[in-house]
Amino acid sequence: MENMKNFIANQVKKSYEVKQSIYQDENLMNLIKEVSVVVTKAYQCGNKTLIAGNGGSAADAQHIAGEFVSKFYFDRPGLASIALTTDTSILTAIGNDYGYEKLFSRQIQANGEKGDVFIGISTSGNSKNIIEALKECKEKGIITIGLTGQNGGKMKELCDYCICVPSNETPRVQESHILIGHIICAVVEEDIFGKGF
Repeated sequence: MENMKNFIANQVKKSYEVKQSIYQDENLMNLIKEVSVVVTKAYQCGNKTLIAGNGGSAADAQHIAGEFVSKFYFDRPGLASIALTTDTSILTAIGNDYGYEKLFSRQIQANGEKGDVFIGISTSGNSKNIIEALKECKEKGIITIGLTGQNGGKMKELCDYCICVPSNETPRVQESHILIGHIICAVVEEDIFGKGF
């Protein structure tokens, strides 16, 4: 049982260390701030967010969209946000007709508008359907934000803003992605509906 306790403690420690690295990285903190401002401005202009990822990152996409549409810290009007991972009829139709790589780009083609913000989540930064989505966003004038792991993968060169979590360990990266998503939601909510900054 002592081994299990040590294992659990080590998991918590590793998660803490990644977040501590983010906290101590002034450039990364400034990038999170900049991205929060970009999302806020998009909402103030009447645009929306589109969010996508695979596996655990799909769950994060839905989680963040839920915070925008419902509420985060306090009651306020909903903010338009679509997780591109939720409609099984759309997902299976696109997957069947066009292939898995087009899962998100096809939805962006249909529902995205110039000035919207796409948040693509991929721990590797190399998810093919996120890469295709980013290319479609460029065509449509949609602002792109990437949440990735340490090196950013191919997404780093395709995103307008790419937040690279300083870790190559998938669980640690995902834990920090939801932290960053929460921060963006909190800033947007406070800036638009709260006392502002």
